[in-house]
Amino acid sequence: MTILIKNGLLIDPVGASESKSDVFIDGNLVVGIGKPPAGFKPQQTIDAKGYWVIPGLVDGQARLREPGQTHKANIASESAAAVKNGITSLCIPPDTQPVIDNTAVVDLIHHRNAKAGNQCHIYTIGALSQALEGEHLCNMASLKANGTIAFSNAGRPFINNLVQRRAMEYAAGVDMLVIIHPRDSDLYADGCVHESAVSTRLGLPAIPEAAETAALAKDIELVAQTGARTHFGQLSCARSVDMIRQAKANGLPITADCAMHQLFLTDHDIGEFDTNKLTMPPLRSQYDKQALRDGVADGTIDSICSDHQPHEIDAKLRPFPSAEPGISAFDTLLPLAIRLVEENILSIPAVIAKLSINPARILGLPAGQIAPGELADIVIVDPDAHWYCEGKNFASRGKNTAFEGWDFNGRVKQTLVAGQIVY
Repeated sequence: MTILIKNGLLIDPVGASESKSDVFIDGNLVVGIGKPPAGFKPQQTIDAKGYWVIPGLVDGQARLREPGQTHKANIASESAAAVKNGITSLCIPPDTQPVIDNTAVVDLIHHRNAKAGNQCHIYTIGALSQALEGEHLCNMASLKANGTIAFSNAGRPFINNLVQRRAMEYAAGVDMLVIIHPRDSDLYADGCVHESAVSTRLGLPAIPEAAETAALAKDIELVAQTGARTHFGQLSCARSVDMIRQAKANGLPITADCAMHQLFLTDHDIGEFDTNKLTMPPLRSQYDKQALRDGVADGTIDSICSDHQPHEIDAKLRPFPSAEPGISAFDTLLPLAIRLVEENILSIPAVIAKLSINPARILGLPAGQIAPGELADIVIVDPDAHWYCEGKNFASRGKNTAFEGWDFNGRVKQTLVAGQIVY
């Protein structure tokens, strides 16, 4: 199939520019921008007048609940929700059931994606330790050979720092990215909210900032020791942003992200025990939120993920400390990105870069840009489409949104994955 996308505003996150340019697609690749290649005859023409034409979004952290928790969601439901919301590449953390610690689980996930029609690209993040128990290392070389893109322990603790060091050395030895969610399990204890006046008023067990920053300090030192390329995921504290900024200035091979909801919500939004605002790491203070926004704006935080965690209704109906953490985030990822533009935090190309080319480069994926020779993962967006957020209308099977009742701008009109119109 040859496709012409004409009259759209092409957003180029690589060149940090926007221009009215036509896009020419042949098969699964982009073959021209602006001017058609010789002999090009489109079999289909898409008129994108008044719309943005952007690269497919790359989500560095998304739980699809399969294998293991298909009562919440599955690969078919969530990949369909992803492409409806402009996300064409999904990275699955290793804490599935069973854990992604062997090639059989990787094969199972790709088989299920194929069975669901390969609506989007799905990439697996392998476990650093067997069963994520933090004791015995996985066969990372075998997992890498089977297409795993990075390794993580998904926030689970190692039995000691020596095992973590050996895991990072092994990953460095096979030239693979390590993804760390800095978390001191002892300081986390049984906490469920940020340690503040809010936690005191509500009488909820609290999680201090040191639960993240103490672990992060140790992790940064291990990066310096091992030289492992390391990405720090889902940061939540102002102090963490400062530490990443300093580590980068020191030349360490470090990148970082935060979840989109951390840029808009604080612990005050919990109100009277709203479990849809229960997240891990927890929503922090206004000061932390502003520091994360500053870190995104100045490049300290390289990318933004959805941290998509769909739940069934019952998971959020329990008392706050025993409810399950997480937000169904596919449906609000792009509208919240547009709100960052509206609030003058980032330009249009910059916010699209945080959601496309930056995570693609960090994770080594063939995605994130619209250019000749690149995969035709392209999204057409109506940035002015106004809508009212109601979880019951989400494309995802998870209706657990923290943004119920918000007014948003931005709707996806069409999504192409490798040159195929999937939405």
